[in-house]
Amino acid sequence: MADPDAQKDVKPVDPTPEEKKEETKAEGVAETVKNVAEAAKNTAVSAVPSSVFSMFGGGSRSKREEKEEEDDEPKGKSKKDEDEEDAPESPDVHFEPLVNLEKVDVKTNEESEETVFKMRAKLFKFDRDAREWKERGTGDVKLLKHKESKKVRLVMRRDKTHKVCANHYIVPDMKLSPNVGSDRSWVWNTSADVSEGEPEAQTLAIRFANSDNANLFKDAFLKAQAENEEIFGGNTSA
Repeated sequence: MADPDAQKDVKPVDPTPEEKKEETKAEGVAETVKNVAEAAKNTAVSAVPSSVFSMFGGGSRSKREEKEEEDDEPKGKSKKDEDEEDAPESPDVHFEPLVNLEKVDVKTNEESEETVFKMRAKLFKFDRDAREWKERGTGDVKLLKHKESKKVRLVMRRDKTHKVCANHYIVPDMKLSPNVGSDRSWVWNTSADVSEGEPEAQTLAIRFANSDNANLFKDAFLKAQAENEEIFGGNTSA
């Protein structure tokens, strides 16, 4: 077993000149390696694109300003806008109608007459078989005077359909009588009403909105009857 005290008395041996030279050389190599490593690190950092740092707000001030200016610039046109500009204009297409309808002038046989009276009313016809009054139509009753012969006739057309429901001359033998129980209705007989195409004897009644309108009709009716009497004389046929 070695003696501990003997180890304490052992003195360190100084390195030889050759050992010192090798140690100095090793230290130089280590310093060189350290410098190379530092240089490589700095080179690597400088080689990183500034855009990497700009992602986190870094990079040079000039680069950041250029980026902000680019962001402030208006964006380019969208693909939709470009497609709309490039799209050709729709042609002016014209289609010919399959059927050409010509304008037809509807004759009412009133073109050669002037209206001397016009009033809205409701017309009734007495049905001899059923022995009751039946409504014939609602519309404007008119007294028309022919421009050449000066004869006056009574014409009434239904609303909407404009179908004739009364058409006869006001001859001297007609008698206009008040309807029983009404001050706005009149009754008279005609021997030649042609509203249905052929002359036909009819008993007609007409009713107005009020008694004033009924009296205006009576005055116009009697005046037309007097004028026709001068034209017809004793002849009561039209």
